[in-house]
Amino acid sequence: MVQYTTTRLDASFAALSDATRRGVLEQLGRSDASITDLADKFHMTLTGMKKHIGVLEQAGLVTTKKLGRVRTCKLGPRQLAEETAWIEAYRQLWASRFDKLDEVVEELKQKKMADGPKNRK
Repeated sequence: MVQYTTTRLDASFAALSDATRRGVLEQLGRSDASITDLADKFHMTLTGMKKHIGVLEQAGLVTTKKLGRVRTCKLGPRQLAEETAWIEAYRQLWASRFDKLDEVVEELKQKKMADGPKNRK
């Protein structure tokens, strides 16, 4: 199995665990936005949004740039390749297990059909 940087995965999944932060990433995927605009869009205080942006920034998912009094956010350089690989490894593991379960169920069905109806008293 591929070796992963635990700290990086923890930071990414922690950042992605919050619906607001996922929404911010979705919004920034459309266009850059100021923290004020994001706070308004998500009906939050400026302080609350700054905290969310800080978590995303620490995970490398968002970068900010301050021009004057406006701090603009945009998607960071990370493309979540490591996180995708981690998820894919577990997806394949579970797919394999479900395939084996399907085989067992099919074998049981075939056996039941071969045995035919049994008389019950």
